[in-house]
Amino acid sequence: MTLQSVPDLQHRTVLLGEAVDALAIEGARADGVYLDGTFGRGGHSRLILERLGARGRLIAFDKDPLAIATAQTISDPRFTIVHESFATLDDALEAQGVRRVDGVLMDLGISSPQVDDAARGFSFRFDGPLDMRMDTTRGISAAQWLATAEEQTIAKVIRDYGEERFALQIAKTLVARRAIEPISTTRQLATLVAHAVKTREKGKDPATRTFQAIRIFINQELEELEIGLDKAFQQMAQYGRLVVISFHSLEDRIVKQFMASKAHVPQPDRRLPIRAVDLPQPLARLLPRIKPSDAEVAGNPRARSAVMRTMERTVAEEVA
Repeated sequence: MTLQSVPDLQHRTVLLGEAVDALAIEGARADGVYLDGTFGRGGHSRLILERLGARGRLIAFDKDPLAIATAQTISDPRFTIVHESFATLDDALEAQGVRRVDGVLMDLGISSPQVDDAARGFSFRFDGPLDMRMDTTRGISAAQWLATAEEQTIAKVIRDYGEERFALQIAKTLVARRAIEPISTTRQLATLVAHAVKTREKGKDPATRTFQAIRIFINQELEELEIGLDKAFQQMAQYGRLVVISFHSLEDRIVKQFMASKAHVPQPDRRLPIRAVDLPQPLARLLPRIKPSDAEVAGNPRARSAVMRTMERTVAEEVA
């Protein structure tokens, strides 16, 4: 089947081949059901569709209206796009009449068009409205949150989600400034943070950690990741694969701990007379961690921090 072409959106999908290879879409599994938890600009989805069999299905999710518009240019009948977070995947699968999935891919990075569009407010490199919402049709913007949040709350968000040691100083600066004028643009926020941060790692903008923290908080990214991982695993068929690409330590820690918990089982006291066949079995096995090659990083510097983790479900619960 041929996919309808879409405009070049200047986005390079990180670990494209490696991630789709990890789903192991081959043989009888080519006619299975797969999920792309973060459609983005469709790089992974298009390659998955190329490898699917005639009876295979791909269900993709995204919160970004622009991603949904891009997805709607794909006319393949095997493809469905859902304008929701992957944290709602159980409801979406029930609506689609799907009981089990054979693979789930989650690329947790934000896309280049999102970062480079000043109107989205994700980057301090461009001056624009301080929005930061993945889904611009719902929820409050970063500017709206900063206008009313308590100083201690702002400090906690910046410290916990940005791992920023100057979180309290930044929060005090922001609260003092908003008493004079609204903080409504990315340039305002970046300038205020730069004034509050006394030192910073060489080559790193003072606003980097704060922008990351507020974006994660506004979009509830870590909470949705924890929910999405659990729901994806619950829906996984035996030998199904879960592939996750993360871009910062907070995400990767959640993914690593979740996968390890499924691949490990408590071992009983060795002194007990239990046969090996009766020992509890792990629900999953872990595959090797993968990072982008030097060549990929050279061609796409935004890939530098990416980490891909994969696990395969070894035991699946019976569907009622």
